[in-house]
Amino acid sequence: MLEIRKVTRRFGSNTAVRNVELKIDQGQMVGIIGRSGAGKSTLLRMINRLIDPSEGSILFHGKEVSALKGPELRRWQRDCAMIFQQFNLVPRLDVLTNVLLGRLNHRSTVLNLMNMFTREERIRAIAALERLDIAQTALQRAGTLSGGQQQRVAIARALMQEPKVILADEPIASLDPLNAKVVMDSLADINAREGITVITNLHTLDTARAYCNRIVGMAKGAVVFDGPPEALTSDAVRNIYGGEEGAELSEAITSTSINIPAPQPARKSTGQAQPALAAV
Repeated sequence: MLEIRKVTRRFGSNTAVRNVELKIDQGQMVGIIGRSGAGKSTLLRMINRLIDPSEGSILFHGKEVSALKGPELRRWQRDCAMIFQQFNLVPRLDVLTNVLLGRLNHRSTVLNLMNMFTREERIRAIAALERLDIAQTALQRAGTLSGGQQQRVAIARALMQEPKVILADEPIASLDPLNAKVVMDSLADINAREGITVITNLHTLDTARAYCNRIVGMAKGAVVFDGPPEALTSDAVRNIYGGEEGAELSEAITSTSINIPAPQPARKSTGQAQPALAAV
């Protein structure tokens, strides 16, 4: 179990995360939703220990990870893989090497300095790329790939860490709808097949409903909703995204659907403009 106890994070006079309490069981797929600036990314970065809480504690299986230092902290960051919106690959290195970098915290400093990977590690990296349907790019420089391909490389690198938890910070925010679906399908498959806990920040309500068995809504740094997708009513959406009580709030404002629409038969123009498909 991952447990977040009364966690607060301040940046000067600004409180980015406010008194958050959550318990997340192993194997859940959790979507964290909310407006920009709601504290979603800050919360994930505290879980991974990229930044520290100002107050409160974070525990995993009863061990306080918010107090770890040195080798124990590196082991936690190995067990808690992070996937970023901007991929965080090394553009000049080939795809295979980028994936192999996920093994760094499993290896000795000497081997890392010599950049030597075993045959078993290379086979495992190729298998991860094959699973994500991008093995054909293994020898290309990472910087030559499309955004969707780069995000799949980042997921393959995370798999190489053999993590117990995967944190995905807006993994589809910069992707088109088709690539967004491929990435979310990949994360859902990892969650289902390996039983790895996946916690992902999302702007898209439809995506959270479709992929996550638990949704956490944040507003102004605080958790204002925590429950299954079916409990996410229009009133709950208003609490998360704002809006006057009783007023209609279209979920389209959070993003467009990543579902690919079925082809429609041609029909005569009515003289009215048809809505365009917006990008995610």
